[in-house]
Amino acid sequence: MKAGFWDAPEGAEQPVNVFPIGDESLNAAKGSLTAAGALAKLATLDSAELAKSCPNAVALLSRIADAIADQKANAPTRLFRLANLNDLESKLVADVLGEGEVAGVVALPDGSLAQIQESVLAGIWRVRLETDATSEYIEIGAVPEIVKRAAADLTSADFEIGQVPEGAMNMLPVLAEIRERAQAWRPGIRSQIINFTLLPMSPVDMSFLQDTIRNGPIQLVSHGYGTCRVLSTGIRNVWSVQFFNAMDTIILDTLEVGGVPTVALAADEDFEDSAERLQEIIEAYFK
Repeated sequence: MKAGFWDAPEGAEQPVNVFPIGDESLNAAKGSLTAAGALAKLATLDSAELAKSCPNAVALLSRIADAIADQKANAPTRLFRLANLNDLESKLVADVLGEGEVAGVVALPDGSLAQIQESVLAGIWRVRLETDATSEYIEIGAVPEIVKRAAADLTSADFEIGQVPEGAMNMLPVLAEIRERAQAWRPGIRSQIINFTLLPMSPVDMSFLQDTIRNGPIQLVSHGYGTCRVLSTGIRNVWSVQFFNAMDTIILDTLEVGGVPTVALAADEDFEDSAERLQEIIEAYFK
């Protein structure tokens, strides 16, 4: 593996323990239940009896469908609690939503983790707080709010540059560029990318870079077109974004200065598509 901002420790597959808990493979399947699998399962059940047995689940799915139809990428997210669902209803909601392309964890100040999983309907997320089994909810938005909050509140606005080690080539100008861009960035400004795949960076450079800007509280993996790993750094508005081929080799290694990288975000067209698909599911299987 090419040396990137994040390199796996000896023997480690990857840094992210993605939802569901225990799935430790970077290229693991996105979930055992896809959209097609969920619909096939529902098709074997009696829709009238299912709706009668799971009224809270059907009502929740209908509210989610209405909400996502009006959602925009730059609008505040909307939360839906799951506490009023019984076990059967919770399973039904999980089966309908399935597991989509983006998953990850957010380290919280108390040392616990929040686990996030996008559904097969882009823009609909499940969030689980590790400290409380009942703290699980569905959130509609470009990305769960807890990701944005951690990126803003659990990172530093600036960093110190220590003594440059022997063997460093280009680290000082790169760090100066990162600092300038990170402090100048504001919402609405286009993200800027530093591409290490094209820069002549030595292993000493990369090691010094990681020691200087450090790892942050957010780790995401997207399995859209190939595998992409998104890690927040310890510096506000600075992200490591790495793309992998089928052999788990980094093919594009970048630092992105800006908001949450777009590879992990749902867009306006995703909300429109998800609203239409969810409404079709409700009409076909619960009406």
